[in-house]
Amino acid sequence: MKESNIIVSIQNAVTRLPELRFVSPLSWSVRDGEQWAIIGPNGSGKTLIADMLQRKFALKEGEITFGPDDKISNLVKSIAFKDIYSLADCRNTYYQQRWHSTETDEVPTVEEILNETANTNDLHQILSFFGIEDLLPKRLIFLSSGELRKFLIVRSLLSRPRILILDNPFIGLDALSRGVLIDLLQQMAKMKNVQVILLLSNPDDIPEMITHVLPVYNRIVYPPVTRDEFMNNTELLDHLFPEHSAIVPLPKSQKQASDHDVTFRMEHVSIKYGQHTILKELDWEVKNGEKWALFGPNGAGKSTLLSLIYADNPQSYANTLYLFDRRRGSGESIWDIKKRIGYVSPEMHLFYMENVPVLNIVGSGFFDSIGLYRKCTTEQQAVALEWMRVLGIEGLKDRSFLTLSSGEQRLALLARAFVKDPDLIILDEPLHGLDISNKKRAAQIIEQFCARPGKTLIYVTHYPHELPKCVDKHFELIKHA
Repeated sequence: MKESNIIVSIQNAVTRLPELRFVSPLSWSVRDGEQWAIIGPNGSGKTLIADMLQRKFALKEGEITFGPDDKISNLVKSIAFKDIYSLADCRNTYYQQRWHSTETDEVPTVEEILNETANTNDLHQILSFFGIEDLLPKRLIFLSSGELRKFLIVRSLLSRPRILILDNPFIGLDALSRGVLIDLLQQMAKMKNVQVILLLSNPDDIPEMITHVLPVYNRIVYPPVTRDEFMNNTELLDHLFPEHSAIVPLPKSQKQASDHDVTFRMEHVSIKYGQHTILKELDWEVKNGEKWALFGPNGAGKSTLLSLIYADNPQSYANTLYLFDRRRGSGESIWDIKKRIGYVSPEMHLFYMENVPVLNIVGSGFFDSIGLYRKCTTEQQAVALEWMRVLGIEGLKDRSFLTLSSGEQRLALLARAFVKDPDLIILDEPLHGLDISNKKRAAQIIEQFCARPGKTLIYVTHYPHELPKCVDKHFELIKHA
């Protein structure tokens, strides 16, 4: 293929900062008509390549060129889960704010943001394709993780990018939405002047429209191959995603199993924001030691329901809700509740963008705090390190949380959920963004923990095949108009 068909070329690039370098200088080119997947395990360097394409880092050696017109560099758009917080300035809001409707008046609506960058025809065409016209009047802070991801994709498409980089685009989307996104990517691949680059941690997520694959492992970039060559190379796949078959012993439990009867019970629970009904006349009882899966499409109210259990939502006082055999609002504090619950979710991940050492993030699980860090005791710090070891991230303890990949961040938040040996563990998309190896490791740890006496599990996922084997009860929400 002629050099004139090169859209972007990275030649012998070495970043100025040593911590942002690959083992060898990076060389890679994207040509007209090619659709790429950059694939590798968590922390391998996929996001680093995407950042280099966007010229986010100064180079010590080499060059990055866009041809035939270098102005193409202004048309490189990227979507990553960690970018979501910037939409509503989430760093300056607090995690519980989304449940306090009177404190969100200044947060913009979806329609207000999209109207700033799009003409009406483009906007309604893409919104109709995704079936999310109902999102327009919503304020950003009330969107679910899956809805936020759809919104980001729509906003990027409206900017008419020349190169669109999508970081693990399928996570957080229900099955219907994943199918819609794949169809949209297939259509985009047929369009002129649009190149798609997907950053993926799972070979099963590579859609058929992808023509080429760039494998990455431990800051080593392997030779590019076609999609078919990659999918048929079992030796390379095993190298990138090795099996973790050994059982890793968990830290010993420091407390006796709880003997409560009902972990939580909801009676005719209804939640509304303005004219929008989220939950309607909901009844659900979960007893001590039960293992439940919570299902529902994006926007059905799963996060709202969980916010009631985790004592984040003030509307719990207006409903009949029992937690650990005690009616909500009968004198207990939210900290009395939270100290018995371990929780991880995409929403928590979204608001947990703190420039502090990873060990501090994990240790904050003892105090149920986000953004406020108390010093752990020597014993607590030892427990936090043990859970990091179990999850394979003890080597990251001194790194800033913001410098980790999204998958590594999720592992840290999982460790945070387990440190206090909770009676109730709520795992909302816990494997979100993890590579195959880390998914297997995390799933094994969840199974081991839930085998302990007196442990109740609520597991939320859009991927039924990822459910732990111990889950034997299902509860499904429907989306209200």
